[in-house]
Amino acid sequence: MVYPSINTFFFTSGGAEASETSFKTARFYWKAHGKPEKVKIISRHRAYHGLTLAAMSATGLPAFWPMFEPRVPGFVHIDAPDPYRFANPTPTSSLGIAAADRLEAAILREGPETVAAFIAEPIQGAGGVIVPPRDYFACVREICTRHEVLFIADDVITGFGRTGLDHYGVEPDIMQFAKGITSGYVPLGGVGLSDAVRDVVGGAPAGQQWRHAFTYSGHPTCCAVALQNLDILERERLVERSASAGARLLAGLRSLEPMNGVGHVRGQGLMAAVEVVADKETKQLFPAQAGVAQILTDAMLERGLYTRVAMDRICLAPPLVTTDAQIDRIVEVVRASVAAVVRNVAPTAGAVG
Repeated sequence: MVYPSINTFFFTSGGAEASETSFKTARFYWKAHGKPEKVKIISRHRAYHGLTLAAMSATGLPAFWPMFEPRVPGFVHIDAPDPYRFANPTPTSSLGIAAADRLEAAILREGPETVAAFIAEPIQGAGGVIVPPRDYFACVREICTRHEVLFIADDVITGFGRTGLDHYGVEPDIMQFAKGITSGYVPLGGVGLSDAVRDVVGGAPAGQQWRHAFTYSGHPTCCAVALQNLDILERERLVERSASAGARLLAGLRSLEPMNGVGHVRGQGLMAAVEVVADKETKQLFPAQAGVAQILTDAMLERGLYTRVAMDRICLAPPLVTTDAQIDRIVEVVRASVAAVVRNVAPTAGAVG
């Protein structure tokens, strides 16, 4: 049901445990290859990989750091491939290639002999639903292969139908998942290993085995729920439904683009975001003291919609069973709420372009 080369799995209780498992497995892999210095993990700004200590160190959202620092050493962050805000220094290259080049620059700066893995969400969720350009991950895969860096795909948010299907045509060395495998009803997550990584893990000599465990790994109740959930996803064709409903949602949200205050609309499958700005020409956000995120949240809630607003980005991830009528209602609530906020906040917070 996942990437063709990934056929071996280890179960956890959630996404953060999956991140920890991925990091430990990447280090194990290189130690088994006689390269013990390859321990660093590269992730991206605005990434979310969990909040246990190593997972938090990979997470690229600084709001989660201050009260728990120092972070785990050996974690490096690069720019996200944000199609709206990434500053492309090489106009002769596509935005996707230029963003992937940041990965290669980081690997070379740190030293390829010290970098174990690069971890990335196919679509960054908590960081604002960042949908990368189509050519980004192909370039990332090639860079990782060339520099002997494992590629970890964090599918915790995007997996099990959320984005409709795999859109980038590349395979990671390790994938991690949670949330959607049980539709959130009971805690279950895990990692999948490529056959090449599995062979290294399984072939370790005595005394050097992959010693790793969690109390509730493979809990039978959680696995039973997951099996039923997967049956429902297939029987009700929810992957296909996510793709079609997502297309309807994105088309509706893109009809808002001419509005004052709407800087950028993006999405894939049933994940979408509307970035609200004070000035459309400069992409300037409203000042923090204006409290636009909370005002937007309240305005949408008054109209019957509750969803996350992060950094003035309205993030939407409705259930896979959301009806067309509900999709249309979501769009209309966002439209009315943004209009109300711009009308009431813009005069005191700055002009809107």
